[in-house]
Amino acid sequence: MARRKKSSPVEDLIDLVALLPWYVGVVLAVLGYLVLHRIAAAPLLALKPGDVSGAMVGAVWRGLASAGQYIVPLVCVAGAAISAWRRHTRRSLIDSTTRSTAPDVLDGMSWREFEILVGEGFRSQGYTVAENFKGGPDDGVDLVLRRSGEQYLVQCKQWRAFKVGVPVVRELYGVMAARGVAGGFVVTSGRFTSEAEEFASGRNVQLIDGPQLQTLLKQARRASGAKHAEPAGAATGATDQASSTTKAAPSCPRCAQTMVRRTAKKGANAGHDFWGCADYPRCRGTA
Repeated sequence: MARRKKSSPVEDLIDLVALLPWYVGVVLAVLGYLVLHRIAAAPLLALKPGDVSGAMVGAVWRGLASAGQYIVPLVCVAGAAISAWRRHTRRSLIDSTTRSTAPDVLDGMSWREFEILVGEGFRSQGYTVAENFKGGPDDGVDLVLRRSGEQYLVQCKQWRAFKVGVPVVRELYGVMAARGVAGGFVVTSGRFTSEAEEFASGRNVQLIDGPQLQTLLKQARRASGAKHAEPAGAATGATDQASSTTKAAPSCPRCAQTMVRRTAKKGANAGHDFWGCADYPRCRGTA
């Protein structure tokens, strides 16, 4: 997939601040202004006669601080605004996707929206998500996850007409081995071939197809709704809905994390649904 290229160091700094929560960007803007303004407004130190280099260094620092006291806060505020906008966009995207009844809702969005959705699904499971939206080769990795000191790689495939085959899974597995990460995920809006499922079986690669992704996104929407109260008009029957949600997504009997509905691919229960721990393969709890 094509990636957006950066055009300047200032844009890189704005994107860096945008990765932080918006309120952190605001705090950095205030602190940056206070520190740099103090340097710019500080009186010149008494210099010894002939100390030209000292005078030049002091003048350079004051000049940089004079410009930086306005530039740094602007960069931080811009990054904070982008962070707040992205947060709002993610919530709106998850809400509209999980509430839609269209069978091809995941196929009708852009690749970037699809990766954002996948990232939000993993955030709801307690992962820290780094999105790979910058230019250059990405080795087939679209998201980098971190949790409990471990790193995981994610490859997203928004394929409308074809099943994801084993070459995609092998590619990610090779990158995982090269980077020495704990595990990986291949996520698609469609399905996987039987060869891909057979290759992933027994390895630290988890395949998430369209129905499983929908379940993950619904959990992300519920997690977001738990932090932000529903409007008063939408509160009717909230207790019953919360009760049914708890029953629909039980906790893992081993690690107490929320479980994900999956379908058995082989064995005596092939074709039947079951609950598996979202932290698989680290945890193999089932229900």
